[in-house]
Amino acid sequence: MKKIALSVFVLLLALSVKAQFVAKMQIKGDVPGLCNKNEVYALLPGLKGQIRAVCPVTNDEILDRLNSEVRFLKENPDYNDKGMIGIIINCKGIVVQCKMDNKTRSEELDHQIESVFNSLGEWKPGKLKKKNVDSIRLFKFVIEGGKFSFP
Repeated sequence: MKKIALSVFVLLLALSVKAQFVAKMQIKGDVPGLCNKNEVYALLPGLKGQIRAVCPVTNDEILDRLNSEVRFLKENPDYNDKGMIGIIINCKGIVVQCKMDNKTRSEELDHQIESVFNSLGEWKPGKLKKKNVDSIRLFKFVIEGGKFSFP
């Protein structure tokens, strides 16, 4: 009996090791433009079969644009804060939602940050098992002395 239980345990353990972790996002409300509202993924780089959506510009270019286009920081050069923005990219590479997940202390600043991220262009869609899927990308940022950086 112990050998059977041990064999079953080892078999279940082996099967679970082959399982792939996939984070699925639950969408509340209507997000126009999604390919499948029930299949929006937070794809994790490094996991087999998962490729995050790719922004059309580099992180350095995003920072350059934030630091040059966000008027709030020109008017408040000593401002310090942090936040995170979430971008939902559909299976065709189109940004269908872009909004602050962790807001800054300024609503005006949040809107200006969203405006920059909304204007980055068409993305390469995320892929799960070689299939284009709706996905979310999160960008965490820090503002120190009126300048953006990614931690």
